[in-house]
Amino acid sequence: MLRAKSTLAPIVIGLFLLCSCNGQTKNDSQDYVYKKGDPNGIGKWYMGREIAHVMGFQGMSWLERPEREEEENTATLLKNMYIQPTDAIADIGAGSGYHVFKMAPMASKGIIYAVDIQDEMLAAIRENMEAQDVRNIKLVKGGEQGVNLLENSVDKVLMVDVYHEFNYPKEMIASIKKALKPDGKIFLIEYRGEDRSVPIKAVHKMTEAQAVREMNAAGFILERNDDNLPWQHCMVFIRE
Repeated sequence: MLRAKSTLAPIVIGLFLLCSCNGQTKNDSQDYVYKKGDPNGIGKWYMGREIAHVMGFQGMSWLERPEREEEENTATLLKNMYIQPTDAIADIGAGSGYHVFKMAPMASKGIIYAVDIQDEMLAAIRENMEAQDVRNIKLVKGGEQGVNLLENSVDKVLMVDVYHEFNYPKEMIASIKKALKPDGKIFLIEYRGEDRSVPIKAVHKMTEAQAVREMNAAGFILERNDDNLPWQHCMVFIRE
C-alpha cells in the first residue's frame, strides 16, 4: 500500500524516506531475478524493478489519516475514473476501504469488489459496511498470484500504490486481465518515481516508463496519464 512522510506515527516510520529513484534498470532476461537491493525491498526483481515489502494491516490507521485527501487529492482521482452508476469496479489491494467507500455511492447501481490479501483489512471493510449499511460492496480474498474475480466481470480496476508490492506482478496482471471486460480499464496509481521531491522511498515509487514497460509486457497500452495529482501518477491502461 502507501508510503508517506516521516512525520507520521511510529508504526509506519520505517516506510518513509526522501530519496531518488534508484533500482529500476532496463535489462533482465528472466521473469524474476533474486539479488540484494534496497533494504525496503524483498530482494526479488521484475523487469529491472525491485519489488517492495507489503504494508501490513498494522498501518491501517495511516490509510485513513485525515490529511490523505490533501496529500493525494482522491476526489480528483475519482473524477479521472469517470465512474458510472452501473460500473463494476475492483479495488485491488483495497486495504481499509478508503477508496471503496468513496466509490460505492458513485456506482450506486453497480458493484465494488474490495480485493485484499489480508484478512484483517477485509474484516475492517466488513465492519464499516455493516455500520454504514452499504450493500454494493463485495469482499474478495485475493492471492499472491491472482485476484480471484470472475472472468469478464469488471469495467474498471483501481490499484492505488499497491502494484509495486505484488510478489508476482506478471501473474497478477494476467489475472486482472482475465477479470476485465474487453473494454475495461486499469487505473494504476503510483508515486512518481521521476520526482525526487515526492517524500517516498524509491522502492515504493514507479516511473511512468517502468510502469508502461511492465504493462506492455502484459498486453496493455497507456491510454493516458492524468497529471493532476499532487504526488502520484494516474495512469490509465487499456488492452492493446
